[in-house]
Amino acid sequence: MPDFDRRRRKVCSFCLDHVEYIDYKEVTRLRRYLSDRGKILPRRMTGTCARHQRALTVALKRARHIALLPFAAELR
Repeated sequence: MPDFDRRRRKVCSFCLDHVEYIDYKEVTRLRRYLSDRGKILPRRMTGTCARHQRALTVALKRARHIALLPFAAELR
């Protein structure tokens, strides 16, 4: 009988691509790690490792600061 409670472990996409530096100018890549409200998604949802999550957070904050990414979701 298969065990349905066990989920596959998410793998860090930055580790798979051998990324050394997460560039804040890669907006299309960074946007995947933001929620629809503009919040940074946690590791348990994205599957990034701790080292890359820290670098990702810095890159997202830099991109927000120079207005490449929004701080919050657009109002409707």
